[in-house]
Amino acid sequence: MAETLKITSQGQGTPLVLIHGWGLNAGVWQPLAEKLAPFFKVITVDLPGYGLNRHHNVAPYSLTNISQKVVDAVDEPAVYLGWSLGGLIATDIAQHYSEKVLALITVASSPCFLELLTQDVEVSWPGIKPALLTTFHHQLAQDTKKTIDGFLKIQAMGSPYIRQDLKEIKALIFQYDMPTRQTLDDSLSLLETGDLRANLSSISLPFLRLYGRLDSLVPKAVPYLVSALAPKSDLHIFQRASHAPFISHSDDFFAVLIHWLNTLEVNN
Repeated sequence: MAETLKITSQGQGTPLVLIHGWGLNAGVWQPLAEKLAPFFKVITVDLPGYGLNRHHNVAPYSLTNISQKVVDAVDEPAVYLGWSLGGLIATDIAQHYSEKVLALITVASSPCFLELLTQDVEVSWPGIKPALLTTFHHQLAQDTKKTIDGFLKIQAMGSPYIRQDLKEIKALIFQYDMPTRQTLDDSLSLLETGDLRANLSSISLPFLRLYGRLDSLVPKAVPYLVSALAPKSDLHIFQRASHAPFISHSDDFFAVLIHWLNTLEVNN
C-alpha cells in the first residue's frame, strides 16, 4: 500500500486545507491556522520532501502525483487554499478532483509562474524570468540554506515590513529540518513547467484569488489576465502587501478570507 502524506488538523467544521509554497513548509501557516481554527477544521499539509513529510518520496515529482497525494491524505471534501506553488497545486486539484473541492483559494499565485515571451500574444505571459530560476538551480547545488534565504528575501521585497516578515517566516519554517537539495530542485521545476491556464475556465466551483500589489514574483498584470481566463472567480488585491500577505497583513488577510468564506456559507 502506498504511503500516505502526514497531515495535521485543528478545529472543527468544514475542512480547510492550507498548502505552502516552494522551499518552505506547513509551519508558515501557524498564525493563520490558529485564527481559522475556531471556525473551520484547518488541515495543514507538508508537500512531499518537506516538513513532516521530509522522507516521503514521490517519483516523478509532478503536479499530477503531488495533487493525488494531497487529495488522498485529506480524504474528504474540503476548501483548498494554496500559496504560491501551493496555489498551483490547489488549482490542479480543483481541475482534476472537483468532487473533492468545496472552494478554491489561491494566494500570490499564478497558473503559469514562468515568463513566456513569444510572438503569439495568446502564449506570452508575464512571470519569473527563466534566468532567475536557472540561478536558483545552480545555487541549490552549492548551498541550499543560502538559496532559501535568498528566495525569502525576494518574496518579501516590496513589503513595508520586510525585516519583520522575514524574521517571522524564518522562525516558523525553521522549526523543521530543511528539505533535501533534490526535493528543492524537483519542486522548483514545477514552477518552471507548470502551466494550468488552458483549463482555468473549467473551474466552476467558488474561486477566490488573493494577491499583493507589491509582489516581485507575480507581476501586476497577472491578476487581470487570470480574471479573463477565469471570469467567474473573485479577486482581491492587498495594495501594500508583497508575496506573503497572510504574514505582512495578517489581520486584513483574515478579514477578507473569512468574509468570503462566510458568504459561501461553506461552514454551515
